Amino acid sequence: MWQPITNIDHLGTNSIMNKVWQSVDKRKKQEHTGLMSVTTGLDSAALLPADERTREIAVDLYREVAEAPIISPHGHVDPALLRDDRPFSDPAELLIRHDHYVTRLLFAGGAGFAELGLDDRAPRAPREVWRQLASQWHRFAGTASGYWLQHELADLFDIREDLSDENADATYDRIAAVLARDDFRPRALFDRFRIEVLATTDDPLDDLSVHRELRSAGLGGRVLPTFRPDAYLDPASPSFDERVGALLDATSKPGTFTGYLAALEERRAHFIENGAVSADHGVFEPFTAELSAADAERLFAAARAGELDGEERRLFRGHMLFQMARMSVADGLVMTVHPGVYRNHHTATLERFGPDTGHDIPVRTEYTHNLRPLLNAFGTEPGFHLVLFAVDETVYSREVAPLAGFYPSVYIGAPWWFLDAPDAILRFRSAVTETAGFYRGSGFVDDTRAFLSIPARHDTARRLDAAFLARLVQEGRVTLPAARRIARDLVDAIPREVFKL
Repeated sequence: MWQPITNIDHLGTNSIMNKVWQSVDKRKKQEHTGLMSVTTGLDSAALLPADERTREIAVDLYREVAEAPIISPHGHVDPALLRDDRPFSDPAELLIRHDHYVTRLLFAGGAGFAELGLDDRAPRAPREVWRQLASQWHRFAGTASGYWLQHELADLFDIREDLSDENADATYDRIAAVLARDDFRPRALFDRFRIEVLATTDDPLDDLSVHRELRSAGLGGRVLPTFRPDAYLDPASPSFDERVGALLDATSKPGTFTGYLAALEERRAHFIENGAVSADHGVFEPFTAELSAADAERLFAAARAGELDGEERRLFRGHMLFQMARMSVADGLVMTVHPGVYRNHHTATLERFGPDTGHDIPVRTEYTHNLRPLLNAFGTEPGFHLVLFAVDETVYSREVAPLAGFYPSVYIGAPWWFLDAPDAILRFRSAVTETAGFYRGSGFVDDTRAFLSIPARHDTARRLDAAFLARLVQEGRVTLPAARRIARDLVDAIPREVFKL
């Protein structure tokens, strides 16, 4: 079990700043703050405050958690990556093609999908795709994805110079040589990254055999499935009727609304048997509604027949989100809600290249009115955990933090997607802490398909939380012992509690 580097238990409030500087000065005698980070090879002051005194406290707090195991309770890594444990094929496949944070910015800068290796009608050699990234490296300056890539290149491949046309082939060859090593296979990296928990995202009809195989694979941590039923709940989905039919067939349930609910409950039970702790819901809006049994049955039949109008589809989706909460109260799965994204904004790109190709765009989110039916019914139920995420950052201070500050069931989801970036994370902390504190949050989630970026993302959050806490200590708003405990709890006790680990 990971242990903190230091543990100061008692400091008097009146003398706290003197004690802070005694502690920090003692460490400064042991190591200069410009030394390389204990985990990444990056400057230890990266992302930490520019002010020297605050930065020194932040470095001190960061070192409390720099080596802590990673708990990743929400993400999208394919579990087959770890089951098969095959070597990564090439640098472009590893770091570019499947990371839409990267490809969307390259596309915006003028690189076509063919040049990025994403057009199967015009395949490109991996080295040519890598040259695209190297030649456009300057476009990533100041972005979160640029920082994560810099982190990965330095920590995993010992590449510390900026990419460029001039070094594109040399850096490609250096990475390719590392990929050929046995100690760079997925399972070896899983252990190297100190991943204690990794949650995947899985279709309700997945038999989860990959997860069962991984339980006996000798990994140093757990890989848990997550129930993701969106396509089975939304009548607007082109495959809704087909998916519902498959669900009913797989569970031998009748084609009624009651049978449909029973089928979903059975599949949730299957996920729980295989280690799942949460159910995730990626909805356009977090609208909820409680319908009568007769209305629900009528809308369900019309949904399967493709006969609902826009408002009826909204009502059905809202009732199903309400039903998902009811099921979470009954079976204990943590309910996470990820709303506020207009998926597949560019029709031509969707039709040619499919979803998850970089053109999902945030929209406004409203929680207070939308969730009221759900929270009136279940918000104070013992054991119900509801984690609310947002891409609309205005909703965190206006709605999510106040909701979490009253309802025992509501937790504040970590900055997500377009907000898991340095300045946005600090804005998030400022927006929610004064209302709800640190302990009504979920802890950080990386929400990524890019396996190699997991340590970089968690390290980013740890540094920024250290920076935020250091400012509170420097301003006399939080004591140093309290800041140490919070820093540790943010990466360990808090996600364990929220996700029932």
